[in-house]
Amino acid sequence: MSSARRVTIVVTRPIGQSAGLLALLDAAGFDTLEFPLIDIAPVDDDAPLRAALDELYGPNKYALVVFVSPNAVDYAFGKFGAAWPAEVPVGVVGPGSVAALARQGVAAPAHRVISPAADHAEPRFDSEALYAAIEAQFGVNGLEGKRVLIVRGDGGREWLAERLTEAGAIVEKVAAYRRIVPEPSMQKWERIHALLASAPDQSHAWLLTSSEGVRNLDELAREHLSRDETAQLKRAPLVTPHPRIAEAARQAGFDRITVSGAGDERIADAIKTTLGATQRTIDTTTTPHAESAPTDSKPAAAPAHQPAQSRMTDSNDSKKASPQPTVTPPLPPNTPFTPYEAQPKRGGASTVLLWLVIVILAVAAGGGAFLLNRKVDRADQQVTQRLQAADAEAADLRAKADQAASSTGALNTQIIQLQGKLTDAETHSQALQQQYQDLASNRDDWMLAEVEQILSSASQQLQLTGNVQLALYALQSADTRLAATTGPQVVAIRKAVAQDIDKLKSTPTTDLTGLAIKLDTAIDQIDQLPLSGEAPIERAAARAAAPADSASIAAATGQPRWKVLWQQVTSGIGQQLSSLVSVRRIDNADAMLASPDQGYFVRENVKLRLLSARLSLLSRSEPTLKSDLRAAEAALGRYFDTSSKKVQTVRELVKQVDQASVAVAVPNLNASLAAVHQFKRGG
Repeated sequence: MSSARRVTIVVTRPIGQSAGLLALLDAAGFDTLEFPLIDIAPVDDDAPLRAALDELYGPNKYALVVFVSPNAVDYAFGKFGAAWPAEVPVGVVGPGSVAALARQGVAAPAHRVISPAADHAEPRFDSEALYAAIEAQFGVNGLEGKRVLIVRGDGGREWLAERLTEAGAIVEKVAAYRRIVPEPSMQKWERIHALLASAPDQSHAWLLTSSEGVRNLDELAREHLSRDETAQLKRAPLVTPHPRIAEAARQAGFDRITVSGAGDERIADAIKTTLGATQRTIDTTTTPHAESAPTDSKPAAAPAHQPAQSRMTDSNDSKKASPQPTVTPPLPPNTPFTPYEAQPKRGGASTVLLWLVIVILAVAAGGGAFLLNRKVDRADQQVTQRLQAADAEAADLRAKADQAASSTGALNTQIIQLQGKLTDAETHSQALQQQYQDLASNRDDWMLAEVEQILSSASQQLQLTGNVQLALYALQSADTRLAATTGPQVVAIRKAVAQDIDKLKSTPTTDLTGLAIKLDTAIDQIDQLPLSGEAPIERAAARAAAPADSASIAAATGQPRWKVLWQQVTSGIGQQLSSLVSVRRIDNADAMLASPDQGYFVRENVKLRLLSARLSLLSRSEPTLKSDLRAAEAALGRYFDTSSKKVQTVRELVKQVDQASVAVAVPNLNASLAAVHQFKRGG
């Protein structure tokens, strides 16, 4: 019966950058697993990138703009909305970046694109080859005194920038993207575990296209793989497009490395050449009388006339086909690589400080208890050994004494000596037992001192900051440590601790954070509040009723017509004059006397009052809080337009804080501390 299994190629490029290579490998009969070791993300601050791209149409243009990878092209053009100026040349490392520029509409002959030549027998796509192409285009000193912009990721090689600077160019560097270490999913890790469980040279191979990917793989392996799986990983076949990446893999401990050269076609050819024989050996045929073992495939040796590549390759510019790949022979094991360090997380300074004090005390106490326990255990073992030796010696002495008693009277002196030694041994045994009891008593004293330190620190923090939750956590930790001691002497202490725990749980709490947020909201709105003298006045407009028919009115009222006309004219003039005047009442004259400059200081004084109230709230200073809130409320009602909705909203926030900020008495831990002190005094 025959069975066939396809070799799996683990592709570690970033997601979305391996479509062409995956198609080539699938056509060649390989299974593929995308296991990205680098993720590409936008930079946190793209202002420098935008500023640099805006200067492309400025008076002092760049003489050359260099994109180090297709990612740099895509992210830069994502921020650059205008068409690329035809007079600004563009330099790229490899064909992948050339294709990325073409997708953005930048291509010859409309634009001048400089890249390493791909028609040589051994084409190179790295910083050295790009510098040679730039030097061929501009001459040896063609960029002297001119501006050159390098668009890249965060960090990266400085070789090209240094060479251009040495040539006299004014080099500016700007980051268009950043590299981050991804966290593969559990399904992909399960697939990796399954691949490593089988023979690595027959089940799968790895494709690593950057030195940073090698470092990330080594770091992830330390976290997620066992020692045996890591050893299997280091023995798996590995394909890289550049010797520099191969050197990084050797330093990480890999010893079956094939250097393929840049380009998806060259990588696919190298994988087929390296793993073709391995894949054929996997197709096995079994019979009842014989079985065939899989053959350990080796990387294909490189031709003697083919030179090894020694330049840095743009891992994302793998788009060109090339000749036979270079294969490196297996190497001996290497020293492990130091993993890439991760950045620590940040938190609130005050909370971190409080927790740091508790953690330091807990670690110190735990370490001391651990050392004391180790010492007690050693002493216990020594006492046990000495007791056993003493018992054996006593038994031997008794036996000798019995033999001596049955002998002649000449041995009586020897019997007395043996009995004396037996007495000394028993005395020594009793001394050892007393020493063991003293050590056990010291362990209890150490535990009690640790509990006292925890309670004292929690009491101080409770009185200083009023943090009930932190004190409750400390009491629960002390109770847990007391529960580890079975002696009846700690029952009174645990009872007092339980009473303090119930007291803390029943203590009402004030939402200080919510009240502080309301004060922050009020402070942010102060600058938009209108003063009483700044309230908008409706623009006056002359209004008068349309004159009625004077003849009809005169006939109806029996008055002369001229008199009706005169009344209409005088009434219309009065209406027009009254509509030109607007009357508004302001109860506080100080608000009208405040000039615009003084209005600025009025707003700043109100904000200072509210900031002071916020500090008083967080520090639980009730009198100062009430005083600041009343002063702020008085200023809002005196100088600001109370009819404005914004002013009413701010006054309502201040009123809510004033009503909710009721002082809460912070409990103490005196009962627990008193119980500990009484026990230490022997009460």
